[in-house]
Amino acid sequence: MRKKRCDNKNLQARLTILRETPSPAADPPTLALSALGWVLGDGDRAARLLALTGLTPEALRGGLGDPSLLAAVLDFLCAHEPDLMAAADALGVSPQDLTGARDRLAG
Repeated sequence: MRKKRCDNKNLQARLTILRETPSPAADPPTLALSALGWVLGDGDRAARLLALTGLTPEALRGGLGDPSLLAAVLDFLCAHEPDLMAAADALGVSPQDLTGARDRLAG
């Protein structure tokens, strides 16, 4: 019986896949909450979110489970391409993942 040789590169690729954490892109509310966390991580950006959306900190806290509020957070990012690109990079998703999540939440 001949043993099958294991290709090291192929094995490494399979192990990498197993170690990677799943992308939040599959779940729009999770992705939106992650994006909100990213926005709130910068004081100036957080202030701009509140000013442009008309949200108050209380409304933001109270609406975390509301799809329309989560869509508004992603809309905020989509309206300013540099923020959209930076958020996507920080979250490890594509900008299209963020815009798709916004569309699904607003739908």
